[in-house]
Amino acid sequence: MSATDFPREAVAAELRRGLEQAAFDEDVPESKLLDYLALLHRWNRAFNLSAIREPMTMVAVHLLDSLSLLPYLEGPSLLDVGSGAGLPGIPLALCRPELNVTVLDSNGKKTRFMEQVRLQLGLPALSVVHQRIESFRAPAPFATVCSRAFARVDAFVAAAGEQVREDGVMLAMKGRFDAAGELQDLPAGWRTEHLPLQVPGLDAQRSLVRIRRLLD
Repeated sequence: MSATDFPREAVAAELRRGLEQAAFDEDVPESKLLDYLALLHRWNRAFNLSAIREPMTMVAVHLLDSLSLLPYLEGPSLLDVGSGAGLPGIPLALCRPELNVTVLDSNGKKTRFMEQVRLQLGLPALSVVHQRIESFRAPAPFATVCSRAFARVDAFVAAAGEQVREDGVMLAMKGRFDAAGELQDLPAGWRTEHLPLQVPGLDAQRSLVRIRRLLD
């Protein structure tokens, strides 16, 4: 891949600026994140994995947006529901190599891409699942279950709630959040908390809905 195809130096500078603004309390593997973005850019030409095609735009929309979830992850395992091209699961897996991450999507071309990323970037703790969440049966529930614009919050809980541990957390990444519309059919036994997300370089509104079981 030539510099014209993927302007790595310019993208690296943009990523570094965003990371400095975000000020994460941990080291972020910039080179690995750039490798992932370069693969996504290349595969996107043939397989239309993402509507965002400009590498500089991908930094905020894909990488920094995904990494905004880092402070909210809990426990040793993560399920990313409707992961698409691996967002947010793969950037999170790159930053937390000790985390057992499962990325799930029903689209075959997207799961093939994620499997290629797993092999090429050396992510032994990453599992790629080509399946619908409604039919997925994991060996054990997850500490954290997340989604990025997957569905309404109540639909997300209904579809994936059984995948989270009793003491675990569900994280729904949203743009504008309409509580009245998205929580009207929330299953009984759950409570929600709405948190703003700050993503450097992204003008669009971003927010997080944190969801937990009501324990006796």
